Amino acid sequence: MTLVPEEIAEQQADITRLLLHHIHAPLPGDQRIRGILPPSAEAIRVVTGGESAVDPGGLTVWEVPLRASGDSQDLIGGEQVLNVLRTLLAGTHVYSSSRVDTVMGMTLIRVDPAQVAPVAPGEFDNAFTILRTLTSPWTEEQPDPRLRGFLLQGPDRMRLYVDHAEDTDVIAVDVRPSGALTALLAALPSLIEEEERAVRGGIDDPHCSRLIDLTDW
Repeated sequence: MTLVPEEIAEQQADITRLLLHHIHAPLPGDQRIRGILPPSAEAIRVVTGGESAVDPGGLTVWEVPLRASGDSQDLIGGEQVLNVLRTLLAGTHVYSSSRVDTVMGMTLIRVDPAQVAPVAPGEFDNAFTILRTLTSPWTEEQPDPRLRGFLLQGPDRMRLYVDHAEDTDVIAVDVRPSGALTALLAALPSLIEEEERAVRGGIDDPHCSRLIDLTDW
């Protein structure tokens, strides 16, 4: 996996934090966010599907460029990504074959923002922003390891995408949500440094450089 500049890694992490609640809160078409993937490009990949969808065949990956335009220095944020998603999911759209691919068994659609007229944030979006800011104040200091994305893979399996110690190299970590979460989260910074836990070979995931399996931890 090619490393991305720190500003792109930080923006991927910020967007992940902003969109997490849509695991539960439905988008148009009763779709929900089932994952957010950090590609090695100036983009973010958002995985959508039904409320309980985990099978790759029932999931769609939307790759949204992080630059407002090709030569822009401005990066788009989570609210803008969300508004683009709402437009894409609200109706039927036709995509050229050059923009459709697959990744990890899921349909991948590379979004052209110039062809999308994003909906404006609604009343409850702004209300949520106020409440989230008051309960979870935004800080420049992010946790270590830093969450760059995630993918819900089954009833009791989730893949976390993290980076660590000021390095934008992405590590994938498979965990069981039903496990000892408090202990796991406390130990995670040291666990991801233990080379003997790394899965060797056969990693069908272009969003990470290595995979740590903690499902039995």
